[in-house]
Amino acid sequence: MQTITAYLLLITASWLAVPAWANPAATGHPDPELRRILVDAIEAADSFNDRFDAEVWLVDMDARMQPFIDDEQQRLKLLRSVHREASRVDLPPELVLAVIEIESRFDSFAISRSGAQGLMQVMPFWLDEIGHPDDNLVDMDTNLRIGCTILKYYMNMEHNDLRNALARYNGSYDSGIRDYSNRVLDALRERWHQR
Repeated sequence: MQTITAYLLLITASWLAVPAWANPAATGHPDPELRRILVDAIEAADSFNDRFDAEVWLVDMDARMQPFIDDEQQRLKLLRSVHREASRVDLPPELVLAVIEIESRFDSFAISRSGAQGLMQVMPFWLDEIGHPDDNLVDMDTNLRIGCTILKYYMNMEHNDLRNALARYNGSYDSGIRDYSNRVLDALRERWHQR
């Protein structure tokens, strides 16, 4: 028990020491409502609401993330950011981790053939659309803020139908193919879902 308590205190101390893509519509123009939501999101700055829950979550998820990221401090920094940004838009942080696993395998520098960038593979046109052309999608916090906001927008659009929302996020919705959605849901179930 003392080891767990000491580990939680170590995580809390390291947590306190760290400072605070989407597919355009068929017309080729981004959805104006999503654009407005992204502008609001990029201007907000939030942190954890409940420290104890965050600490317990961090301990659990840290072990699950080890196959992807060797460095403990890097894992904890990413987990804190995922928890913060997912919670900000009322998404399960585990879902965001599953999306990141499938999109980039936790590579902040990943760039797709279509030009999507970073952990959540956000399309760079969004930076111009929201008036932040100089922001960097390789930056973890910027990428997570925009990616989580876009995913939540699609969850709302699809009335929480996760399979359809994920297909919209990936740009495969109009094709009717749900392979991407299935891969994210498999990752969520097999690795990230809290038991």
